[in-house]
Amino acid sequence: MKNHVRKLRTEAGWSQAHLADLLKVSRQTVNAIETGRYDPSLPLAFAIARLFEQPIEAIFTPDQEP
Repeated sequence: MKNHVRKLRTEAGWSQAHLADLLKVSRQTVNAIETGRYDPSLPLAFAIARLFEQPIEAIFTPDQEP
């Protein structure tokens, strides 16, 4: 899954640690989501969408298989 978490976070002027605190996860979790190594659980994805006041589909998109 692709996501725009890093872009949204940097536009907000937040560090990974600050975003992690807001979401009650580790900074490593935020880093893994941003780099695509980890797809968040559905509740975490909704929490991210609420935090950035975006529809979930605007932040997370499925990888397109050829």
